Amino acid sequence: MSIQEKKKSESFTENVVPVPNDGDDFRLLSADARKAAERALVRKLDCRLMPTAVFIYLLNYIDRVAVTAARLQGLEQDLGLTTVQYETILAILYVTYCPAQIPSNMILSYISRPSIYIGACVIGWGLTSALTGVTTNYSGIMACRVFIGLPEAAFYPGIMYLLSRWYTRKELAVRSAWFYCGLLISNAFGSLIAAGILAKMQGVLGLAAWRWLFYIEGAITMSFGFLTMWLLPDFPHNTRWLNAAERRLGQVRLAEDAGEADRDSDDLTIYDGLWMAIKDPKTIIFMFMGCSQLLGLSYINFFPTLTATLGYGNTITFLMAAPPWIFASVCCVLNAWHADKSGERFFHIAGWWWVVILGYIVSLSTMATGGRYFSLFLMTTGYCGFALTLTWVSNAIPRPPAKRAVAMGLVNGFGNLGNMMGSYVWNASWGPQYHQSMIIALCSLVLSTVLGFLMRWILIKENKNMDMEEKKLMEGPGRARIEEAARLEGITFEEAMKRRKGFRYLY
Repeated sequence: MSIQEKKKSESFTENVVPVPNDGDDFRLLSADARKAAERALVRKLDCRLMPTAVFIYLLNYIDRVAVTAARLQGLEQDLGLTTVQYETILAILYVTYCPAQIPSNMILSYISRPSIYIGACVIGWGLTSALTGVTTNYSGIMACRVFIGLPEAAFYPGIMYLLSRWYTRKELAVRSAWFYCGLLISNAFGSLIAAGILAKMQGVLGLAAWRWLFYIEGAITMSFGFLTMWLLPDFPHNTRWLNAAERRLGQVRLAEDAGEADRDSDDLTIYDGLWMAIKDPKTIIFMFMGCSQLLGLSYINFFPTLTATLGYGNTITFLMAAPPWIFASVCCVLNAWHADKSGERFFHIAGWWWVVILGYIVSLSTMATGGRYFSLFLMTTGYCGFALTLTWVSNAIPRPPAKRAVAMGLVNGFGNLGNMMGSYVWNASWGPQYHQSMIIALCSLVLSTVLGFLMRWILIKENKNMDMEEKKLMEGPGRARIEEAARLEGITFEEAMKRRKGFRYLY
């Protein structure tokens, strides 16, 4: 160890007590120093991991929905698309995006460098997005939309899984919300960026402005993809920009949070995680809840079109699309902060669906500009709830990590089928009122509410049965993970068992 690295390590291990640990000379911190060290580690993650994840998500959604902005600037006319063909190029992305999330998260739980994997995927979708600008017909843009779904599939569930490997249950919700703000902000600033490009680049070098939209946004994404490989962490045991003491503390924190080591058994294969996730009924309920939720929120792919129903020109329409998403971003962070503070999940998720339902009712009741615009603010807040969905999955299906990774991939992958169906729900022939679309979306949110209530009931029941089942859970394979947690924390097995008794599902 170099002198500089040794000094860094000592800054985390002053006032410590030696703990014999199978030849491992790591020293656990005293209570006060431990708290300070933990705050420093979380602060370092917050300053590096979180801004990177937010900015990538911003780029991700700007790239994905650029086609909706391009639609208002002549994409359909230039490529000779019919209404059904346009809806199909929106939907086709999910044909690859949804199923690819499952194997992607299975791979992610076993590779050692998720920073390289996710960075490469960012570069891949940036390149595909840029290539969308050279398409000249329906077949060309269909091919781009099919292939952009593959690298994008690795991102959202992958980052959520990575966050779950670093943050405790009571820290995860607000970080998930900050991360998800990348999507919400992208809808705000993406519209502003699109407005600028589409207004200024028409005819430059003889190209249509919508083509420049794809070129510019794709190039920015590719550039940041290379930077992502350096900025993102890997796992707590092997992140290169943390010293040994910080890496060890990262492992101990997660072990204490669940009462067992956050690692897979040596004999657990990549397919075991898939099988365990599929067998768990909570995974299936979350999958259908996510699908119905995203069908209810599928207006997002048509937001510029819905804003255009207010009756203004393209530039003003793009500018007016921004404030509702800025409002939603603020609500998202405050909601997640309170969810972490209280430990409650269901009402912090479903409550926002009910606000969206109110927004749909307002839109169904009036075509007045003020009422319609107010309803857009209500509708965007639905994503405050969606931002916590995978957080709830992580809380409800915490161990082993391989199972958690697959469950998150399944829930988000299957859930996005709701977005695919939504591509056909917001049919242009139903505009500008879109009453049929809103009724379908409203009913979907009612269904997701019912499924959410069911999940809450299951978790409450499991918590009530936890005391009776704990002795059985401490035996067999579960004992090895608890012994590993005790080794990491430098405590006895009996003490680790007492901590394990403190674990309960968050609902």
